[in-house]
Amino acid sequence: MVKNNTWIIIVLKTLLQDFFPLQQKTEINRSKNRKGFPVIRLGVLLVILFLTHGFFTGYPNPAIGEENIRKAILAGTWYPKDKNALEKSIQGYLSGATVEAPKGRIRAIIVPHAGHRYSGQVAAYAYSRLQGMVVKRVVMIGPCHRFGFKGASVNLQKGYQTPLGIVPVDQACAKELIDAGHHINWIPQAHAREHSLEIQLPFLQIALGEFQIVPILMGAQDLKTCTDLAQVLVQTIKNRDHTLILASTDLSHFHTYDQAKALDERFIKYVLDFDPEGLAHALSDGVVEACGGGPVITTLLSGKALGANRAVGLRYANSGDVTGDHKRVVGYFSAILLEKQ
Repeated sequence: MVKNNTWIIIVLKTLLQDFFPLQQKTEINRSKNRKGFPVIRLGVLLVILFLTHGFFTGYPNPAIGEENIRKAILAGTWYPKDKNALEKSIQGYLSGATVEAPKGRIRAIIVPHAGHRYSGQVAAYAYSRLQGMVVKRVVMIGPCHRFGFKGASVNLQKGYQTPLGIVPVDQACAKELIDAGHHINWIPQAHAREHSLEIQLPFLQIALGEFQIVPILMGAQDLKTCTDLAQVLVQTIKNRDHTLILASTDLSHFHTYDQAKALDERFIKYVLDFDPEGLAHALSDGVVEACGGGPVITTLLSGKALGANRAVGLRYANSGDVTGDHKRVVGYFSAILLEKQ
């Protein structure tokens, strides 16, 4: 972010004067003014607008402060702001997730990312399986809802803050990912207001205790982007023991209760069949819906390459099950990817 934006305003004012000449200019001057040179200036203007997008759209600098910590933006709205209340809430969700755990090594999880009130109980079925595991780092992959870009962005800040404390970022692993993938960058604006990763952290903090994270957001979610990211990810973490991959996604949005269930059942079948390519084509064709389809595809590809050979669905529900409103619902699903001997 530019610290002093005065020069931007001056340049824009100068450029705009060429596009909108003063009324007293003659037609000859106007004609001259429209030839060639203003076109070049238009290009300059567009470049400036692109480079300063964060300034004009009001995105804050997520690195403000010497500590370079990504502050919590959801506390008090999407989940409790008070530490004790948040701990009690998470423990309540975890205690309510009572399904027999399948045997095998958990390589990855798939969890929803709505406010805890709506999808927390569904997410808890996956997080409850992590309790007692030794996990040193969690590679978190989510969609970017608020900022458009190509490829993927890995956060290089020192940590993420929640009411339960600061979760450190594995900056060495994050930098290695960026260096290894030409389509992988660090785009601060993408992470500044995104909810799909932060919403997971309180669950991880309660379930795992101490761990590091590698926060990844996907701007594009096509199969090629997913495949490229998965290949780089596997090469980066294959020799880093005790690493878990997390895919953050909700399913269909704003259909009726019955329509949502039909759409979501198709999505879930592709996951349980361990078919990332089929899921990618179904998403592209509109046969299924998920805002984090790309993170799920990437996780399926990465999990398979790292030894996972079974996907287990744990819980499905939608917002209608919580609110009672069945007219416009959002689907939620949790699953684990296992390496079963």
